[in-house]
Amino acid sequence: MTKKSDNACKGTARAPHRSLFYASGYTDEELNQPLVGVICAKNELIPGHIELDRIAEAVKAGVRMAGGTPIEFPAIGVCDGIAMGHEGMKYSLVTRELIADSVECVAKAHQFDALVMIPNCDKIVPGMLMAAARLDLPTVFVSGGPMMPGHLPGNDSSNPYSGKNLSLTDMFEAVGGLAVGKITEEQLKEMEHRACPGCGACSGMFTANSMNCLTEVLGLGLPGNGTIPAVTGERIALAKHAGMAVMNLYKKGITARQMMTAENFRNALTADMALGCSSNTMLHVPAIAHEAGIDIDLHEVNKISERTPNLCHLAPAGHTFMCELDDAGGVQAVLAELAKKNLINTSLITATGKTIAENIKGVKNRNPEILRPIENPFSDNGGIAVLFGNLAPDGTVVKRSACAPELMNHTGPARVFNDESEAMEAVQKAQIKAGDVVVIRYEGPKGGPGMREMLAVTAALAGQGLDKQVALITDGRFSGATRGASLGHCSPEAAVGGPIALVQEGDKITLDINNYKIHLEVSDEELAARKAKWVAPEPKVKTGYLARYAKLVSSADKGAILQ
Repeated sequence: MTKKSDNACKGTARAPHRSLFYASGYTDEELNQPLVGVICAKNELIPGHIELDRIAEAVKAGVRMAGGTPIEFPAIGVCDGIAMGHEGMKYSLVTRELIADSVECVAKAHQFDALVMIPNCDKIVPGMLMAAARLDLPTVFVSGGPMMPGHLPGNDSSNPYSGKNLSLTDMFEAVGGLAVGKITEEQLKEMEHRACPGCGACSGMFTANSMNCLTEVLGLGLPGNGTIPAVTGERIALAKHAGMAVMNLYKKGITARQMMTAENFRNALTADMALGCSSNTMLHVPAIAHEAGIDIDLHEVNKISERTPNLCHLAPAGHTFMCELDDAGGVQAVLAELAKKNLINTSLITATGKTIAENIKGVKNRNPEILRPIENPFSDNGGIAVLFGNLAPDGTVVKRSACAPELMNHTGPARVFNDESEAMEAVQKAQIKAGDVVVIRYEGPKGGPGMREMLAVTAALAGQGLDKQVALITDGRFSGATRGASLGHCSPEAAVGGPIALVQEGDKITLDINNYKIHLEVSDEELAARKAKWVAPEPKVKTGYLARYAKLVSSADKGAILQ
């Protein structure tokens, strides 16, 4: 294919440009080869990113082995866990657009021929996928891999976590347990030293690992990218193969958008349902598809969910972890199960240079308890549901596979809070009772601004034993580590006068998750009267990046993209 880097490196008019490359130590031999941008999100804040320099070095070795010249540049990242529950969470989702924009800027400015993306956590993966769609170059993703689960040894009968494997979810839930006396401060202290044992993306099917798995399904990540643990030599070998693979794509003229068609996104949504991915995928997949010129209708998501069995109950839906899915055969084994019933299109090209059908040939499901065979699923429908009704005309998203059966059909009184901190205070004071429907509003993309995750609230309720008795709905988001009837992305959001802004304390709200319905038990006439009195609130943030973001961001049902 055309060598774009010649625009920056070739001919007498580019002598000044070459002099700058020489200043960095590049040789003519290197400049005559395809230039491969290696975008590495290494930082010293995020456990999933602390080791990405090792991944980058392995990628560069692979690129060189295959005849390319790797050139590394950085991307930012926010650790959602560290940002959770305070002002910092406003700055999580918004980084997705910054990452996409910055990757686009550097790649276009320097005329790279191909790209290898090295993300791992939360917004970094979708931000890079959005950039990949914009740039449409030969592109391969290789993440840092999932964290191993923690473990609390012993058989202390006074501690419900004793002797169990742990993830970050358990830590947030233990905080709720402390508030009601289920564990002591000493026990909590011991847990915090053991829950996250080392590098990698948090060990369950939370947002980071969900998105890394979906890179495999789209075809942009090599087999194993979603599940090979961060701490293994196999992960380093995968990174070397990613460097070699991108050169193979370059030579064959295979670019990112050839793996980002409408059929690829249907495959991704189908695998999402089977895996029981984070509800945040319903923000990110539409945003990525938008960059590829494809619209995703949330009603179509429900149709896919209806026909796709849920095959995995990884944390937070169950108490098994990404390393166990890897042992069972990983994402490729999930695709092989789905292919048995023709639920995915296996003719699509992937980063291996081969089709999905070729990649999954001979792949076996090695653990039918972790990855259920399609003939014996956890449920006949998918892990995500989008509910519609007078409270959420444009939809609200729930991770159905992590929801207690008791709350699949539920009516309860609204407990209304105008931000997360108000709700968290009520939870910590044990003011939320069984049967309640907690409403947290003015936390949407515009109203937050930044659409915070509410893991601290949901986990505290779970720690108090209320995850099977209390439902939550918000125009903000829930972490992929959330379990229970937690409905996020309620659209339109409160800040633009959506119905969630009109809910009053004690109003009855009915959820019917398996029928994709939500209803505020208030008449149309009463809602109209409330709307006539509603006054738009003052923006919470009036300066800086968040203020600019709030002016440009779309609603959650559109993927919270900038317009």
